[in-house]
This record gives sequence, structure tokens and C-alpha cells, in this order.
Amino acid sequence: MSFKFEPAAFIPFRDTEAIERVIAIKREDIEQHSNPDFRIKVYPDADLEPMWINDMFQRIRMAAEEGRQLVMIMPNPWPSYATVAALINKHRINCRHLHTFNMDEYADQDGNIAPLSWEYGFNHAFMKHFIANIDPELRPPESQIHLMTNETLPDYGKRMADLGGADISYSGPGWSGHLAFIEPDAPEFAAASLEEWKTLGPRICTLGPLTIAQNSLHGCFGASGNLCAVPPKAATIGPAEVVGAKFRIDQHAITVGGSFQSWQRLTTRLVLHGPVTPLVPESILQTLRTDVWVSETAAANIEPRWDLGY
Repeated sequence: MSFKFEPAAFIPFRDTEAIERVIAIKREDIEQHSNPDFRIKVYPDADLEPMWINDMFQRIRMAAEEGRQLVMIMPNPWPSYATVAALINKHRINCRHLHTFNMDEYADQDGNIAPLSWEYGFNHAFMKHFIANIDPELRPPESQIHLMTNETLPDYGKRMADLGGADISYSGPGWSGHLAFIEPDAPEFAAASLEEWKTLGPRICTLGPLTIAQNSLHGCFGASGNLCAVPPKAATIGPAEVVGAKFRIDQHAITVGGSFQSWQRLTTRLVLHGPVTPLVPESILQTLRTDVWVSETAAANIEPRWDLGY
């Protein structure tokens, strides 16, 4: 006997027909896409972190050797940034050509962006794991390290545009399908059409329930579901900065503690093969020149796993 019901009201993307369609996409078909510039490739789980490290380092190295500017939209930092810094030091790469733009940072209920001193913040982690680990004589000038703060947010998009836009934007979808903290259910990103939404730039936005739940599982907050540990708002780049980038790399590889369990498995299919809509912000990448790296675990078929229990 069938049992029909509507999705919970807090879920931003509620098109159950589209969801059922992407759920049916098998591992062997997930790399296929009608846009030849949207290149999806599945890799062994263990390969993705070294690939990200190598890609970032090689872009920095090549730009230095060619004497050209490099503008990078940086993803949320984690300790692997220290490995990129170690490679820069080992090969003595002078980063005077490098401009970095962090894609987002937490903010409080009044829209005040977390200070650099807050140990749980992305700015703090980026400076700690990346910049501080680069030899002082090799670091980019301080004026070229663009962090989201109360002072920089008003002209953050203009700073990037004045440099010609980003050369590379790194990303990975959140549970809600967000890119950076471009939330599908944030009133601050409301737009009358997809085309208008694509023009929206950096701003403070309200974090949705799915994002707060996801981030409460982050290690810095104890990986224990403390919803009250996650700030209610964030500063973020907008769709305009993503569209304006010359190239993008998008990674899908999040699991729960390295297990098979992953909230990202469905989100990945919606991002890669669902409708292009602000209700799944990362879906905009389907229309842009993007390399998508998907882990085997994220690409696995979606089907009941009774061995894991209810």
C-alpha cells in the first residue's frame, strides 16, 4: 500500500518528481551531462584531497613562473591548506602575484561578521593553516589577502571585479545545495528570476536549518549536533562572483566520519542533474565551465540499506 505525503515545509527544494528522477541515476551514468564544459568525473575517495592540494599549488606555481596575476576564490579552510603552504615553501614559490578571496564567513544575528580572532571562523582558520605557514618572504602582500569583514564586505565584489574576476573558484555543495553560503531559503537572495539572481553579489544572509544542522556536525563545533554553536547568519560571495570566474572546480566527497552515510549523495545528484534553480544554488554550475570531482562514495547508487537499520 502506498503512502503519499508532502515534504516538510522547511525543505527549500520540494519538487519530488525531480528528486525521484535524480535518485534513479546510477553510478555508471552520473558522469554524463549535456553541457560538454560541465565535466563530471568520479574518483576514488582517497584521491580527492591530494588532487585539490595539487591543483591549488600548481596554479600558484605556474602563475608565478609565468609572471601573471592569480585571483582565487578560496573554499572553507581546513588543515590541508598547510600542505599547500609546505609545497610553496619547498619549491620557493614567491606569492607576490597571488590574490585570495575567502568565499564566506559567519555572522551574528545582527549581521556582524565574526572577528579574525574567533577560533571557529573561516578567516581565522585560513590565516592559521595557510598564510601563517608560508615563509614570510614568500607570502602574498597583506593587501592581497581578501577576508570577509564588516569593513571589506561593502566593496568585496568590486575588489574582485577590478582584478578581472577570479581565475578559479573552488566549491562543494552544502546539504541545502548552497554554494559558499548562498542559501536557497535566504530572503537576502530573493530574486524575481534566475537571471536576476545570477547578478547578486556579496551580502549578509540568513542560514537555513539544513546548513545549521550540517555545520553542527563539523569538528570545530564538536561533531555532536550542537545547533546553538552555529551562528545564524553569514557573509558570502554571491552568484555574480561565481559566474564571473574564469574557471571552477567543484568537489563532492563529504561523508559522516568517513562512513558510507552521506547527506551529500542526493544533493550531488540535484546539483549535477537536477533543474538549474536558485532553490539549489550550486546547480548554476551546470551552465558554466566547471570540472566536477565526485568521490565513489558520493556517486554510489541511492537505494535502501536495510543493513544500516532504519
